[in-house]
Amino acid sequence: MTDVQSDTAAAPASPEAGDDPMPVPPPQPDIDACCGNGCDPCIFDLHDLAMDAYRQALRAWKVRHPGTP
Repeated sequence: MTDVQSDTAAAPASPEAGDDPMPVPPPQPDIDACCGNGCDPCIFDLHDLAMDAYRQALRAWKVRHPGTP
């Protein structure tokens, strides 16, 4: 039974193994989703913050995956 246990042991994780997918941008809110009441924060402000986080995650991902477009 020890042979079965060694066969099922997990291999160390690596970016090449597909466990580090490229970040995807957040969906842009529809223009009609804004109520126009000057909310703070507006849904577009929240989207801008999400895009900043996406860009930062994408830069970090590209460092981990050199040579990718």
